[in-house]
Amino acid sequence: MQSPIQAYLDGLHARVAEMQGGELANYIPELTKADPSWFSICLVTMDGAVYSTGDSAQKFTIQSISKPFVYATALADRGVKFVAGKVGVEPSGDAFNSISLDPKTGAPLNPMINAGAIATASLVAGATPAAQWQRIVDSIGTFIGRDLDIDEDVYRSESDTGFRNRAIAWMLKNFGIIDGEPMASLENYFRQCSILVDCRDLAFMAATLANGGVHPLTGRRALPLEHVERVLSVMATCGMYDFAGSWVYEVGMPAKSGVGGGIIAVLPGRFGIGVFSPRLDPKGNSVRGIEVCRHLSRDFGLHVFSRAGDPSMALGRIYTADQAPSKRQPSPTMRSYLNDNAHRIKYLCLHGFLAVDGIEYVIRRMIEMAADSSSFILDMHQVDGLSESAARLLNDARLRFAGENIAVVFSRIHRRHAIKHFLSTTSPKNDRGYLSFEDNDLAVEWCENHLLGDLAMPTRDPISLADCPLLRGLPPELLAQVEKAATVQHYRQDESILTTGQAGDGRVFFIADGHVSILVPLKNGAHQRITTLGPGMSFGEMALLGQTTRSATVVADGEVSCWVLEADDIDRLAREAPTLRIVLLENISRDMAESLRRATQWIAALA
Repeated sequence: MQSPIQAYLDGLHARVAEMQGGELANYIPELTKADPSWFSICLVTMDGAVYSTGDSAQKFTIQSISKPFVYATALADRGVKFVAGKVGVEPSGDAFNSISLDPKTGAPLNPMINAGAIATASLVAGATPAAQWQRIVDSIGTFIGRDLDIDEDVYRSESDTGFRNRAIAWMLKNFGIIDGEPMASLENYFRQCSILVDCRDLAFMAATLANGGVHPLTGRRALPLEHVERVLSVMATCGMYDFAGSWVYEVGMPAKSGVGGGIIAVLPGRFGIGVFSPRLDPKGNSVRGIEVCRHLSRDFGLHVFSRAGDPSMALGRIYTADQAPSKRQPSPTMRSYLNDNAHRIKYLCLHGFLAVDGIEYVIRRMIEMAADSSSFILDMHQVDGLSESAARLLNDARLRFAGENIAVVFSRIHRRHAIKHFLSTTSPKNDRGYLSFEDNDLAVEWCENHLLGDLAMPTRDPISLADCPLLRGLPPELLAQVEKAATVQHYRQDESILTTGQAGDGRVFFIADGHVSILVPLKNGAHQRITTLGPGMSFGEMALLGQTTRSATVVADGEVSCWVLEADDIDRLAREAPTLRIVLLENISRDMAESLRRATQWIAALA
């Protein structure tokens, strides 16, 4: 099944691809050779799941997106104090190639403009420029998760035309910001901008920062944790140049753009995003890239100042219906099917406030389990709230699973308006709506019925009294006497067969056809269903243990037929054949022991 996240990205790509505004970067001649139609989007989660669409394998040069990662490398190599003495962290409000230096110290205002990036390239560890270059390429490779190459043509083009950057480098040398040969550091800067990447690489670089400096797939630490927040802070305030303020206001994620057409955006602890489209606006940012990030931030609620948490915390315990079946007492044939197949019904216990990243994680786990599932029960008892975008994803996933004959139902959202509202309002127009149950028992019974129907149960032979567990073990001649004494009674849907508190008349009921619900009263006047009984099952037998009043209400779930044994007939037959009472009591004891075992199993599943 296609993930709703993937479907969303595909749709977003199709819509934004229609935008034709912007121009290719022309101040580096080689960049004018890019195809303006190239366009890709990639999103990576904290556990390494990748969603991509468009030209995600198309290589292009990283350009200024390298800047925060070289700055990160300098912080790791030289420490915060040393680097801060050479490069500031204040927004310049100027274009990427501005000559923005502190008038007193000559230090660049921040590492995201060219002056700051040239300075940080000179600060990474290495006794020679060649060693420094190797450190840069190894460090960026760790963020990406693979070995890197550079585009030699773009490098030569940048080097041959980078007169303004040469002037900046000599100014940095003049102020003592660059200690060694400034042209060697500048060439390393040109090389780092010429590293070849694709959109997937950008998303992994962003995800590594979002994951506290650890690559989500390789597990390698690319940056010490204490420096991650510093890099993200500078990206948030300076990463989009003179568009940085509007970016934080509208999109709200630390980001960095490059004139090659790439943009990375980081949502700490949640997502890394990469977008590539080479058409640029007048400020040097990808036109389509900015539009994609606007949509993602709005539709998925990804603004850094919005509520967030660990996505994996959205999903708690997962267990199956073979561990916690419904409380109904099925016929032997049904029980046999359920025993073999109840593991295909999965309970998923959701927790906390559910945002897009948490629901993405939940849906991904559901997709992983889909091949061996017929139903998913989403237990919402411990859910604090649900975002509109998360609800939209859930509804999308529900309909996609339904297309594969896998049911998704909700449990325990009764009177939870905040949850029900978004589930209802984000449901597609032609959708018949979602299924919601007041408790897990009702939910799992519905899922068992779905499973039994899915298994195409064979035609069942008519039930006889001999099939009833309560009469199991009776000698044939005694069973014949019981059948002769029993009368058949019919009940309409919702008719009360027995009522809590009524005087016990000693009758015992054996269901021939249909189902009944056993209800017990609650203190608030309502009733709680404790079990459902079907053909072959019995009720009222506690009278045989001396119970004088009915302890539960029994209601017909539909048209129901029962064999009824009157108390006088039971007493008469027991006097003539004492074996009858012995067998009945043994079977009642066995049934009570089985009920206790199932209750213990439920408790173990929920613990």
